[in-house]
Amino acid sequence: MLFQLEIPTPENQQIQLPVLTTKGIELFVKREDTIHPFVSGNKFRKLKYNIEEAEQQEKEVLLTFGGAFSNHIAATAAAGKIAGFKTIGIIRGDELGKDVTKTLSQNETLRNAYENGMQFKFITREAYRNKTSEAFINQLKKEFGDFYLVPEGGTNALAVQGCEEILTNEDEKFNYICCAVGTGGTISGLINSAKKHQKVIGFPALKGDFLVDEIQPYVKGSENWSLQTDYHFGGYGKYNEELIRFINEFKEQTTILLDPIYTGKMLFGILDLVAKGAFPVGSKLLAIHTGGLQGIAGVNQKLKNKNKELIKV
Repeated sequence: MLFQLEIPTPENQQIQLPVLTTKGIELFVKREDTIHPFVSGNKFRKLKYNIEEAEQQEKEVLLTFGGAFSNHIAATAAAGKIAGFKTIGIIRGDELGKDVTKTLSQNETLRNAYENGMQFKFITREAYRNKTSEAFINQLKKEFGDFYLVPEGGTNALAVQGCEEILTNEDEKFNYICCAVGTGGTISGLINSAKKHQKVIGFPALKGDFLVDEIQPYVKGSENWSLQTDYHFGGYGKYNEELIRFINEFKEQTTILLDPIYTGKMLFGILDLVAKGAFPVGSKLLAIHTGGLQGIAGVNQKLKNKNKELIKV
């Protein structure tokens, strides 16, 4: 049986904030985060057709890569369990494997993945850089046998196909579609499915311009998109007190919880651009909430160790 989740249709929740009223802008958030506790948002979209392909190839094992607090690792483990696959996670950071019991007690992400049946292999950061090389993959096949390989972050052509299903006919009223960008799969799907009158704006969580080259092969020459590269807060996994404060205030004002790696940066960027008059009066904006909330526990652990303000969940 092909991989299926009984998912609700994500609602578009309107955001009511003074700056939006003042600037004459309508902003809605598509609540993809409500799809599933772990296989939520873009993770469900990216894994859907990959898991169907794995089933058609009659594979029994899914193998993928990620860091210690990876949303993708948690999602792959949960989705694999639902679909009846064994799952293997190649985890960046060999120090985490020295005392696995301690690691699992302190890391909610890996603990959830483990409880969903994932087997771990912890490797050095140096070795992790070779994860896409043929020699490295062949070594993994010698160790684990046959498996279906899901790339780090889940992005490939099948993932893009899944992300093309995020937008619905009801979303045609929006002028701008906004999303956070990690590996480029989600925004590629949105670019492909957006209507001619819509512009897709990506907010990279990583520093650098390389993402343009990552996205281009998937988007069939489309030019209806751009990246806002000023809101990464220092790079992937980086955040500061201003961002944490924003996330807490946004939740208090809207009831919507954001994460500090992706969606928090996106919404911060959108509202900053609104305040600066970047959108014409009367514009209708749709921000895609891509989930990722399970990673907040790891961030709060770090914030607590530094006696900083925590994200209120």
